[in-house]
Amino acid sequence: MILLLALACAGDDGTGTDALCDGAPVTTYDNFGAGFLTANCETCHAASAPDRHDAPADATFDDEEQVWAWADAILDTATGDAPTMPPQGGVEDDDRYRLEVWLRCGG
Repeated sequence: MILLLALACAGDDGTGTDALCDGAPVTTYDNFGAGFLTANCETCHAASAPDRHDAPADATFDDEEQVWAWADAILDTATGDAPTMPPQGGVEDDDRYRLEVWLRCGG
């Protein structure tokens, strides 16, 4: 109960979203997401990918609407302390941060 009250007073929903979004760079599909997805995700997650490497058939990120449908799964697998996507790695920490800002802050 005390923790919930403290979080409410701090203006945080318990996920750290408010702290993440406050002062974060404006990050949108147009200025970040589309390029990030093309470079890091669409090899497996595009409808036209010749080899999806066992990516689920419905996990396709060809447009912003499709990405928002998978936002929680993307956040779970491509951000945080131990990201597993993309499996070959190679994504800079700054880009993972911007991905999280975009998907959590709704830019």
